[in-house]
Amino acid sequence: MADAGRAEVGGMVLGAWDAFIARAETVDLDRPTRLPGWRAHEVCVHLGCWEDHTALADLVASARAAGAGRPPDVDGTNARVTAAHRDASREEVLAALRRNREATARYLAEEPVELDTAPAVATVGTLPLLSVVLGQAYELAVHGLDLAPLGTPPVPGDVLQAGLAALADVTGALASSCGITGGVTLTTPDGGWAFASGPTGWTVRRVAAGDPAGTAVEARADLLLEAASGRVNPVTALARRRLRVHDIGGLMQLAPIVAVAPGIPGGPILALAARTLGGAGGLLGRLRGR
Repeated sequence: MADAGRAEVGGMVLGAWDAFIARAETVDLDRPTRLPGWRAHEVCVHLGCWEDHTALADLVASARAAGAGRPPDVDGTNARVTAAHRDASREEVLAALRRNREATARYLAEEPVELDTAPAVATVGTLPLLSVVLGQAYELAVHGLDLAPLGTPPVPGDVLQAGLAALADVTGALASSCGITGGVTLTTPDGGWAFASGPTGWTVRRVAAGDPAGTAVEARADLLLEAASGRVNPVTALARRRLRVHDIGGLMQLAPIVAVAPGIPGGPILALAARTLGGAGGLLGRLRGR
């Protein structure tokens, strides 16, 4: 997606920020979410920009240094930041969200375009910086779904699609880094995104709605994101036919990515492939031909 350029990626990411902030502004931040131990307050705090937590600035510094540094400890960082700002006021939390959105907008408007394809060390490994920036859309879409049970409006379809684009991009990048030749289409009733990877790189493209060719995972956009993030058990969704896998053998080719980056977005779906093909008799035998 770095090749798509700032205009396309920027519109997707900033649109995701605007949608999330609009929902955060309507919710009671003290209400618990479906994430164990996290209120809406913690969800919003860890997405914000604080004096002691400037994730985008750290990524830019990594890209300027040609990908120097180590992947951050996501769980440790989240625990530190949410604890440090546990008593932040509603106004402070919303301001931190707006600062992070503004930092992203400044990057897109002011930083040299050459940085877009420079390697940066992210939580899942080394990726082009603009792909990491797009990754915000995945996180914002998923956390927007986390807030939905608290009474916020549904996450807009274009934000869900932006999250799927980021998911396809990151998975393609990691597959390429592992030397895997393959690809997957993430398809919904409104279309979706496909990636193809090989030892020398990967491509990502938008796909129209309809029967996908080759390896594909098919569901509503919100369910795909919830399965990819572990909010929904993909095995259960597959058994209930809410999620469909086309050519599960092709998906299995990508399963080694989980060993390299166990916390990657989409990891639960790739683990599903291994479980489906691996069990005695297994789920595949029960679902074959459905």
